[in-house]
Amino acid sequence: MNIVQGRFSPSRKQKRAAFFFLLPSMVILILFVFWPILNSLWLSFHHWSLLDATHPYVGLDNYRKLVHDGRFWNAADKTLYFTLGSVPLGIVLSLGLALLANEPLRGMGAFKAVYFLPVLTSFAIISIIWSFLLDPDIGLLSYWFKELGLPSNDWLRSTTWAMPAVIMVAIWKNVGFNMVILLAGLQSISPSLYEAARMDGAGPLQRFWRITLPSLRQTLLFVVIISVIGSFQVFDQVYVMTRGGPLNSTETIVYYIYHQGFELLDMGYASAIAWMLFVVVLLITLLQLKLFRFNDID
Repeated sequence: MNIVQGRFSPSRKQKRAAFFFLLPSMVILILFVFWPILNSLWLSFHHWSLLDATHPYVGLDNYRKLVHDGRFWNAADKTLYFTLGSVPLGIVLSLGLALLANEPLRGMGAFKAVYFLPVLTSFAIISIIWSFLLDPDIGLLSYWFKELGLPSNDWLRSTTWAMPAVIMVAIWKNVGFNMVILLAGLQSISPSLYEAARMDGAGPLQRFWRITLPSLRQTLLFVVIISVIGSFQVFDQVYVMTRGGPLNSTETIVYYIYHQGFELLDMGYASAIAWMLFVVVLLITLLQLKLFRFNDID
């Protein structure tokens, strides 16, 4: 190890050791991340059906087919519906829970654990549980609706209520994760700001609008961006709870990719849809980078 002008300069032996420590992870990334990504791009320019012996190059035909595919645009519409339904409400609930968890009240540790527990559970298990809860015949929610004299819906078999049910499950699953991120942002705000505001006569709402929200702007933007990106990739609960039905009313883009690639075995067209989704996610990420460019005075 050498130190040149205050900088750490590793020796050749240390570089070699670091390379061998990184090599297993690099091999895994190349084989299971980078190579599949590049291979899917190559597949998107071919008619690659597992039912055919030949896989001819078709250029942009898969992308042209995508533009005129009504079912794809229906999936895009349902994905947007899911995003607009889950992201704003989920963030508002997460912020409210984070504000509550930030208060020095008794039992806050258990409160945080209860709301974070669904985050640790897989979406598949949660979706199975909620499928039983929402069942019109044996579901607990339907039972209580009947006990209260309210109409009980066949949630997952209704074109009107299936997507709201999926959105509800997604919010319930993710609200704890966003709550923890926002709670970390709240705890990074200096208490002296609130003390000064109280001395100036600012009430709770004024402190929230003038101190809390401006101080949380970067954290909120981060939560919004990752929530939007995650909502565009929704698949697990759709697959388990509705299989895209009824009548494709809950079929999202990722589920449509699964349908094309693993049910119809058209890997070329599925890859084209996946790359279209990648472009959308990339644009959202670039928007994130732009929105995070704050001036020092902000």
